[in-house]
Amino acid sequence: MAFLTVKDLVLAYDRKIIAENIGFTVNEGDYLCIVGENGSGKTTLMKTLLGLQQPYSGEIVFGDGIRKNEIGYLPQQTDIQRDFPASVREIVFSGLQAKAGMRPFYRKYEKEEALRNMERLDIAELSKRSYRELSGGQQQRVLLARALTAAGKLLLLDEPVSGLDPIVTKEMYQVISDLNRNGTTIMMISHDIGQALKYATHILHIGDMTFFGTCDEYLASPLGRMFTAGVTEVQV
Repeated sequence: MAFLTVKDLVLAYDRKIIAENIGFTVNEGDYLCIVGENGSGKTTLMKTLLGLQQPYSGEIVFGDGIRKNEIGYLPQQTDIQRDFPASVREIVFSGLQAKAGMRPFYRKYEKEEALRNMERLDIAELSKRSYRELSGGQQQRVLLARALTAAGKLLLLDEPVSGLDPIVTKEMYQVISDLNRNGTTIMMISHDIGQALKYATHILHIGDMTFFGTCDEYLASPLGRMFTAGVTEVQV
């Protein structure tokens, strides 16, 4: 059974329908990029999948025993969050809260998992540093480590490279790709169609028209050809 199956989903914001006829599946090991015009409902879709808001209509089914506390989420960061006065270790360890439930402590293996994720994201040496003192790229690595710590199987990312310079952006895309190659299933909102096609296995395009399929199928579709017109870096 698929990790996630969505059928005939309709999204609304302030009671106004913003996207409809959305259907797709996510299987273990997939790397799905969600693309579309600004305001097409990409972030609304992700919040709906997380249960942070209700769908207007349609069906969302999680399979393979996935629970809400096994889904990691990296939202777009606000200016207030960038100035959060906590250590790197504290922020990464906070990703364990959903797994701990009502327990007032983290188990040894949970702490070890968090520390491993800090190593994977190359931020272990920043453990005692204040989050607010880090660069934008370092902060995103910390938040990604937190989301990975919270995730058992599935990681949802909302524009994870937003506001980063080109060099750090390239590094972040590579980090996320490495996570996927090592077994983490990825769903990522991206405005960069070139990079989406370079790294993803599947594309979900939402807006006035919708599409779901592989990258090759997207490039061959009328919607894909229209949306990628003028893109200089499309590497599949």
